Amino acid sequence: MPRPVEIKLHQKSRVLELLFDDGFACNLTCEYLRVMSPSAEVQGHGPGQAVLQKHKEDVGINEITPAGNYAIKIHFDDGHDSGLFTWDYLHELGSRYDDYWKTYLQQLADAGVTRRADPAQG
Repeated sequence: MPRPVEIKLHQKSRVLELLFDDGFACNLTCEYLRVMSPSAEVQGHGPGQAVLQKHKEDVGINEITPAGNYAIKIHFDDGHDSGLFTWDYLHELGSRYDDYWKTYLQQLADAGVTRRADPAQG
C-alpha cells in the first residue's frame, strides 16, 4: 500500500498536494475531494445509493486530522467531515482523476445541475 510522504494543503488555490512513497504525486482540488468523499452521506450504504454532490465548486478545507497510520479526516468548510480518506483511496483518487472527474461532470449534466450554486437562489 503506497503511503503519503508529503501532504500539503494550499488554502488559496484549494488544492491538496500529495506525494507518495512509490513516487506518485498528485494535486486534488477540494471540490474533487468533497464530491468523492468516502462517507456514507456521499457514497450511500450500498451499491447504487450514492448521492450526487452539487454546488461544491467553492468548497474549501478547514482542517485535516490524522486517523491512525492509514488515513486522514478532512474537515470541509461546508460542514462535511465524515468519512476517512485512506492512503489507498487518496492514491486511487489521484491515479483515476480524469475518469472520475469526467464521470462526475456527466452526472451533473444528466441531472441538469451545475457545480456552482446559483446566488440568486440564496
